[in-house]
Amino acid sequence: MAAALVLITTLLLGGCATPPVPRDYTAFKKADPASLLVLPPLNDTPDVLATASVLAQVSYPLAESGFYVLPVSLVDETLRTNGMQTAADAHAIAPEKLRQIFGADAVLYVTVKRYGTVYNVLSSETAVALQARLVDLRSGELLWEGKSVASSAEQGGGGQGGVVGLLVKAVVEQITSSLSDRSYRIADVASQRLLSATQPNGILYGPRSPLYLQRKKP
Repeated sequence: MAAALVLITTLLLGGCATPPVPRDYTAFKKADPASLLVLPPLNDTPDVLATASVLAQVSYPLAESGFYVLPVSLVDETLRTNGMQTAADAHAIAPEKLRQIFGADAVLYVTVKRYGTVYNVLSSETAVALQARLVDLRSGELLWEGKSVASSAEQGGGGQGGVVGLLVKAVVEQITSSLSDRSYRIADVASQRLLSATQPNGILYGPRSPLYLQRKKP
């Protein structure tokens, strides 16, 4: 009986520790993009700040991973000057047209699936969930796609202090979130998890990274 329990526990633990399925990077390596265009993210949340907040975060992990990222403020201004007033307008532009306008090798399409704070009686949680696709502007081929989630609940401790303690904690968290845009900081974590080349199945290192030559080896 004891041996059976040990075997079941081992199998369960092994299942929880299953590594992610390796991603196929064939198309990415063949296209080998060096310059990236980041479009304003689509916003599937009710928070009007989500698009601007995430757009301000996503360039950094891409640049740190070795890519030249077109300045997002310049891209946004160019789109608006040409009548593209919303993120949906920008995402509807054909890849070949984006290539013609901006001259980048690939475009990153980001969608914000969750952004903001949800308040419950005894707790509150600020979370950001993102999805992204990297598309080659020369061929229109999908090079990479991924998703990420970051939450303030990851930093939470145990329920010490009983119900009264939890109520006080929830009130403090609500005040803190109201006085500062905690979602913005969480979006930074979600962006790093989504777009850093250090993440499992993440974007590969670009030519401006010292690790680029390592990934070019057979």
